[in-house]
Amino acid sequence: MTSEMPFNSHIERLLSTTVRLVNVLTPGFDGGRPVTPPTGPALREVVAETVLGVGRDFSPSAADARALRGCAGQAREVFAALEADDADRAAALVNAMLRASDARPQLDANGHGGHTLHFHGPDDSFARGWAAGIAAGLAMAIGGDAGSRLGLCAAPGCDRAYVDLSRNAHRRFCSTRCQNRVKTAAYRARTASWPGQSQVP
Repeated sequence: MTSEMPFNSHIERLLSTTVRLVNVLTPGFDGGRPVTPPTGPALREVVAETVLGVGRDFSPSAADARALRGCAGQAREVFAALEADDADRAAALVNAMLRASDARPQLDANGHGGHTLHFHGPDDSFARGWAAGIAAGLAMAIGGDAGSRLGLCAAPGCDRAYVDLSRNAHRRFCSTRCQNRVKTAAYRARTASWPGQSQVP
């Protein structure tokens, strides 16, 4: 069932950050415009900005940023498999990510007198920690029967990833912009076919 939001706040943040990393670090199209991932110093800056405020804030090295770019590419394959309704392939990809990151569950104090289940790598490094967290977030979504909430934008000329955090689980677009673009095109197509309609406003 996907009628209720199945993620806790930590997994929400992990999945939302994963989506942002996939969308800025992998090539493709965003609303009809080509996406060229950053390289060099710009790559490190984009990675640092994208993960800021999620977990510990410390600057990634150039090597960390390159590693996270690779992880984003793997995550994108997972979104594509789920969009194609191939849960077996998505699970196999995530299992490979879990093994590569050596993700380990750990209860960490949440600052409110309780604990939150986090996944860490075998060390506390930026790249290994994020790789483990991304893999674990995807695993929890798929293993919790919420894989249908992850996908790629359905708008023509767009292939950016999204996570559906709504109650009704009907999201199909990466952004309101793409959703409005599709609605506008559908409206114009309908009105163009109306009898006596010579021009669409």
